[in-house]
Amino acid sequence: MCACNPPDWSTARTELCDLLATAGWPPALIADAELALHELFVNAWKHAGSSSPLVTLVLSPQLLRVSVSDDSPLLPEPRVPSDPLALSGRGLHLVQFLTHRFGAHLRKQGKVVWFELEVTA
Repeated sequence: MCACNPPDWSTARTELCDLLATAGWPPALIADAELALHELFVNAWKHAGSSSPLVTLVLSPQLLRVSVSDDSPLLPEPRVPSDPLALSGRGLHLVQFLTHRFGAHLRKQGKVVWFELEVTA
């Protein structure tokens, strides 16, 4: 179970947005990356109980890879909410829609959930 107050993701968000803006990425892709990061960050807190998910940003000239690590060994699976008006249950579908690739893998302790976005010249 997670704490009542979500962890502060503002540093990760600012770093991501600044990194992509400095690299000249289009605002629409920056917004997609920001939303996808938010979904993974909140999932690490809400479903894995991580009070401080670790965010790693790797940028090459045409590719961004964002990874969010937590201590839970349970790999995420996109689910379909049984109620079409449900307030949650669509986050991984959103990440899948916004990004070019996403996935997850186990590590010695916990897991890493990641996505990649490509920019075209």
